[in-house]
Amino acid sequence: MQTVKIFDTTLRDGEQAPGYSMTIEEKLRMARELEALGVDAIEAGFAIASPGDFESVRAIAGVVKSASVVSLSRAITKDIDAAWEAVKTAARPRIHTFLATSDLHLAAKLKMTREEALERIRSAVRHARNLCGDVEFSLEDATRTDPDFMCRAVEAAIAEGAATINLPDTVGYARPEEIRAMVANVMNRVPGIENVCVSMHCHDDLGLAVANTLAGIEAGARQAECCICGIGERAGNAALEEIVMGLATRRDAYNLATNVNTKEISRAAKLLSSITGVKIAPGKAIVGANAFAHESGIHQHGVMANAKTYEIMTPESVGARRSALVLGKHSGFHAFSQRLEDLGYTLDKALEKDLFAKFKALADRKKSVEERDIVALVESAVGRRSNPDDWTLDNYVVSSSNKMFSTACVTLVKNGKTATESAFGTGPIFAAIRAVEKIVKHPFSLEDFQIQAVTERRDALGEVTVKVADSTGVYRGRGVSTDIIEGSILSTLDAVNRMLTGSAAALGTGASADAQHSFCDDLLSAGHTDKE
Repeated sequence: MQTVKIFDTTLRDGEQAPGYSMTIEEKLRMARELEALGVDAIEAGFAIASPGDFESVRAIAGVVKSASVVSLSRAITKDIDAAWEAVKTAARPRIHTFLATSDLHLAAKLKMTREEALERIRSAVRHARNLCGDVEFSLEDATRTDPDFMCRAVEAAIAEGAATINLPDTVGYARPEEIRAMVANVMNRVPGIENVCVSMHCHDDLGLAVANTLAGIEAGARQAECCICGIGERAGNAALEEIVMGLATRRDAYNLATNVNTKEISRAAKLLSSITGVKIAPGKAIVGANAFAHESGIHQHGVMANAKTYEIMTPESVGARRSALVLGKHSGFHAFSQRLEDLGYTLDKALEKDLFAKFKALADRKKSVEERDIVALVESAVGRRSNPDDWTLDNYVVSSSNKMFSTACVTLVKNGKTATESAFGTGPIFAAIRAVEKIVKHPFSLEDFQIQAVTERRDALGEVTVKVADSTGVYRGRGVSTDIIEGSILSTLDAVNRMLTGSAAALGTGASADAQHSFCDDLLSAGHTDKE
């Protein structure tokens, strides 16, 4: 049985989507999970794009051993050189260079003739191949490229040593039958195509990314470029989990396999959501909360009689659990540690003990602690290494009414010393966050604020995610608590501590004196002052 290679671009194309940017530490966590998932290639970034992108690609190249580590580059010498410098230490480095080939892009964007484009392709692939033994070439906007010129461009890239030829549906314009015809045209007409791997990279602008990718595979492509949960620019990319499970579930139709460990799919999706703070839609295929849920009485009866009546795959096959383990306040450390191991977490004992203490505190507040609660606790703890200079919450008191402004008094601790401030606001959370800003003496704006119950009951653990910004950038934070005000303060502190660390690194000082906008300014602009 032939194998389809899975080329994951979550850390490159996926990260380009608004709201999905990651720190180097977060990218490393995601890269390790992608390696555990068993993908064949990890596109770690666009090395020339920024110093941060370069460093993240290089860092990933240093830790990933089984998958190819790929850097994207334009068909420009300096891009290719940067890509090579970033990936050269990888166990399996790859340079992925591209050039637009449609007449629209050549005329409007590149101001280049077809012949000039062919020469650029030859020189770029040749230069990349002289540096790296594994080179991929992409024809940007392939689905709107003239079929005859496409064949000439592919032939030129193969002649210079490209081992993979990617035919992207860059703008998500094509239909499955058009993808089949495009791939068949190249497979039948280009000399040497049998010696390279043809790849598909489809966007979801018309909701056809997965269908188009599978159509290309049916026509002979043997690499699928995709992202966890289908994230990416505009409407996103083809979803990795849908392609992989489509091939696995309908092996009778495709007769193809992948190297993916499907039992890691659910964990990979949850990790991406945890890192980025972007929730998975309940109805998302394969990994959504409702993917294996049955509410209809007829469906429930059928599933109880035989799961195959309404389930074409099992939740266990993608790493989801049909029933969550419930722990309580009488559960011991060993049971808790075993649960962490079952969930795929390998943590040092000090962190495990710290998490166990938080678990016991949570169990005192809740009747029972579910698997989802444990995952939320872990992710809130492992998302960022603690720093001795971090601010931590000691206590808070709030007063709120529908007839008056809310007040909050917050006490924070840093380096063993406490600081207390009070503030007013239009609500208790607003007032508490404003008090935090006054304590840290570093103005910031609140860019995003989300609260979600981890479980369904009244005593549910609440997960709060925020984004705060100053002049150095935007920073995410997460906090979990059965008290949403406490969760809000914890998530704000998580983000603010990242911000202060980032500011110190960027400015060479502990704080930014000229942040453009502050959270306090939001209140002041509404006509309220400290004296109120």
